[in-house]
Amino acid sequence: MGHHHTAHPAGGDALGVVLPVLALLVCAGGYRLLVLRARRRNPVRAWNPWRTAAFCAGVVLLAVALLPPVAPFAHRDFRGHMLQHLLIGMYAPLALVLGAPVTLVLRAVSAPRARRLTAVLHSAPARLLTRPPVAVLLSAGGLPVLYFTPLYDTAMAHTAGHWLVHAHFLLSGCLFAHAVAGPDPAPARPGVPARLVWLGCAIAVHAVAAQLMYGGFGVAVHAPASEVRGGAEIMYYGGDIAELLLAAALVATWHPGRRPFARPVSLGARARPSG
Repeated sequence: MGHHHTAHPAGGDALGVVLPVLALLVCAGGYRLLVLRARRRNPVRAWNPWRTAAFCAGVVLLAVALLPPVAPFAHRDFRGHMLQHLLIGMYAPLALVLGAPVTLVLRAVSAPRARRLTAVLHSAPARLLTRPPVAVLLSAGGLPVLYFTPLYDTAMAHTAGHWLVHAHFLLSGCLFAHAVAGPDPAPARPGVPARLVWLGCAIAVHAVAAQLMYGGFGVAVHAPASEVRGGAEIMYYGGDIAELLLAAALVATWHPGRRPFARPVSLGARARPSG
């Protein structure tokens, strides 16, 4: 293990602040516009305000992770990086997914467009990506690849690699939260007991990776040992809290005796899911 933390060239400059702010404002504004459009299309069927609150909370969590003071801390200290990892890859994705953005789009667009989007959701690639095993592989499975190979130091040494890691955290985290507990339609999603099993697998991967990192076994992160141990503790305890929240969201969707969302065949019916 090295004695210095990899420098992050993406940190501190004005562009590194302005671009995330603009992107997050566009996301929040786009969601709000979709809510207004859905209300205009069907005034009787109001959009659940808790969905809006959840999505906005996800945007705020991303802002916390990508802006000062967390972002500069992450650029100079591995513990800051791990805090970013949790916010971008676990906490923000859960909140964004609970905002049911796909359901909102289906309500806001015209019926032909909703049917086309529903067809995409039923396509083979979409069904594969939304299966919990694939989501676990892409999210939790990326931890050993990132932290126990030279990939972390290589990626963090370049601005593009830095942002690609962030993008992977966010996209794989959203995919995992959607596959396990998302309110949006997922034709290939199994029942709640099976999803609890896959959530348990993700918890085990996080725990083992954090313990190995804390002990310094096979870690390829060039940072002071105290920073790596601190990062491992953040991963272990912060990851536990995020996974408990995900489990709570999953259990809240459990309706014993009901068939999972796999069948009704009509695309028209799919175009009007509940929110």
